[in-house]
Amino acid sequence: MSSRALVTGASSGVGLATARMIHRQGGSVALIARRAELLDDLVAELGEGAIALPADVSDPEAVSVAVAAAFEALGDIDLVVNAAGVDGPAPLEDQDARKWQTTIGVNLSGSFYVAREAALRMKEGCIVNLGSELSTIGMGLYVDYCASKAGIIGLTKAMAAELAPRGIRVNAVCPGPIDTPMMEAELAWFPDPEAVRVEAINRVPLKRWATAEEVAEAILFMASATFATGACLALDGGTTAI
Repeated sequence: MSSRALVTGASSGVGLATARMIHRQGGSVALIARRAELLDDLVAELGEGAIALPADVSDPEAVSVAVAAAFEALGDIDLVVNAAGVDGPAPLEDQDARKWQTTIGVNLSGSFYVAREAALRMKEGCIVNLGSELSTIGMGLYVDYCASKAGIIGLTKAMAAELAPRGIRVNAVCPGPIDTPMMEAELAWFPDPEAVRVEAINRVPLKRWATAEEVAEAILFMASATFATGACLALDGGTTAI
């Protein structure tokens, strides 16, 4: 278990669940997300050992400032969790440059910016990136998202190869659908959200979605697996196994 961690996307979903789990297990945690008010609420909830660092991970300068502040506040951070992400379906005619750049900017570039800034300062430890089942399979209406999450696999493996000699491991967790507010917002795009929900659940061999806490547990497992690097853990209820 990490004693000092940096978690992005910490204001909701997987990032929030991971930050809470790390703190509950006795770790200190630097919290990065865009919504400062939600980070302040989380710091108030967690208390000592938690600091809020509002930043947009798609902004490399903001990331540099936030990561530097995290290391200054906590010392030698040994776990970085890239959980910040955006999602949203759109047909190709609506997949314009702005949407593409936003999705790639947060999901892929943001993960790179944070991992790079942290790796330059880390002495040892682990970086865990959040991929997706769509890192390895395609899905209509999600061209930008699939591309961003496929990129996470390449990012993870390449950084793992480069950082291994320094004792820094880099892994990814690739979940299927997760029962989070972001998923609810995504479903609202469809004319019949409940029908889409049922169809999506039926596509999963285990016939349910993951919880944010289950994904957080997998992230911390990858952080603790000291001989694993460059690994991408499928956490999709069996979807990519069939």
